[in-house]
Amino acid sequence: MDFLIKFAQAHQSFRLAEIQALAVVEGVDLTVVEYSHESPFCLVRLPSVEEAQRLIRRSILAQSIQELWGTGNTLERLHQSVEERSRYLWPRYKDASFKFEIDSFQGANSGSRRLSIINSFHYLPFEGPIRLNTPDNVFTVFELWPWNSVPLGVKDPDMFHLGRFVAASSRDVVLKFDLKKREYISTTSMDSELSLITANIALAAPGKLFYDPFVGTGSFPVACAHFGAVGWGSDIDGRSMRGDGDRKSLRGNFQQYDLSSCLGDVFSADLTNTPIRRGKGIWDGIVCDPPYGVREGLRVLGVRDPEKTPWLIKQGFTNGLLPDFVPPKKPYSFLAMLRDILTFAAETLVDDGRLSFWMPTANDQDQEIPVPTHPCLEIVVICVQVFNKCKWPLPALLLATAHSPQLLLLNRFASSH
Repeated sequence: MDFLIKFAQAHQSFRLAEIQALAVVEGVDLTVVEYSHESPFCLVRLPSVEEAQRLIRRSILAQSIQELWGTGNTLERLHQSVEERSRYLWPRYKDASFKFEIDSFQGANSGSRRLSIINSFHYLPFEGPIRLNTPDNVFTVFELWPWNSVPLGVKDPDMFHLGRFVAASSRDVVLKFDLKKREYISTTSMDSELSLITANIALAAPGKLFYDPFVGTGSFPVACAHFGAVGWGSDIDGRSMRGDGDRKSLRGNFQQYDLSSCLGDVFSADLTNTPIRRGKGIWDGIVCDPPYGVREGLRVLGVRDPEKTPWLIKQGFTNGLLPDFVPPKKPYSFLAMLRDILTFAAETLVDDGRLSFWMPTANDQDQEIPVPTHPCLEIVVICVQVFNKCKWPLPALLLATAHSPQLLLLNRFASSH
C-alpha cells in the first residue's frame, strides 16, 4: 500500500533518516518511493495501515501519515488517479462520517475555489454524514505550489495528492520538553527537538542502554528515556550534573518528566579517564554533543606540565573525594576527541549499536573538518543543520559565519573487531 507522509517544515536533512530509523525500531518493511528536500511530502510503501501507524507514532519531524488515494499534476489527473488507485477502497467508507480538507503548501486558494475542489469529489459513493468535528474519516487534498507562488500570481499548483488520514505523529512532544519549560538548563543544553530526533535516529527504545559522555544537564538521556531507553551519562564537570542537588539538577530534570525510572546513573569522568570497561559491548547507543565553538572549550582531566605544578596532582589525591573539589583540566584537541570517541564506541557498543554525535563542518579558519572514520564502524547517515551568515555581537559588528553543525551517525559492525 502507498502512503503519504506530511513533514513539518524543519530540519529537512533529518527527515528521511528519522523515518528510516523508526522503521528499524518498529520492524516495519519500509520502501521510500519518492522524496525531495524541497517538498514536505514523502511517498512511501508499507504492508498495511497498522504498520503505517506504528511507523509514525513516535516521529518528531513528521506531522501525519495518509493512505494515498490518488496523485496528479492537475486536478483532472488527480481524479483519474483516485478512480484507478482507490476504487476498491470506496465500499469500506460508504456509511462512515467524513469531511474533506485542503492543505496548500507555498500557495493559497480562495474560499470559493476550495469549496469547488471539495465538491469535485462528488463521485465518491459516500452516504454517511458530513461532520466537521470528530468524523470517522478525514480526506485531505494536498497541494504543492511553486515557490513564491502568491506574489508571482501563480494560479495552479504543481501537484495534487488525495489522502485519508491514518495517524498523527508525536510532534507535540517537542513542546513538553521545551527548554523554556525545563527547570534546569545551561547555555549549551541541546534543543529539545533535536535531542528527540537524535534519540530516534540512534534507535532509542525500551530495554536499551544509552550513554552520553558529555552529559551536562542531561538533554540526550532525557530524550532517550522518553522513548523507553535507560539513560546513563558522565561529564568532566560534576557541578553541571549536580546543580543545586534538588530540582535544579540533572536528576531533577528526570523527575520533572516522571522519567526517574529510566535514569541509570551519572558520574564525573572524561573520555580519556573513564571507569567504563573497554572491549565488551555495553551500550546499545552513544549520543552526545561534544563541546566546541565559542561557548565552551574542549578540556580533559590533567595538567599541562606535571613537573611544574606537582602540588595540583597532590591536591587531587587529598581532596579528590570532596563534593566541592574541581579537578584541574588541560586543553584537548577536537580532532583527538573525534578519534577517541570513535575508539571508545567501537570498544563499548554492542553489535549494531549506534554512535550518534554532533560536530561542526568547519573550524574557526573555515577549514573543512573531515568526517572521522573507524575500521569497526560504518557511517549510516550524515545530517547537516544549515546556518546562514549572521552578525555576532562583537566589536565593530564583525560579520562571521556560523559553521553548520552536523549530526554524524555510525553503526558498529556486527562482528568482533
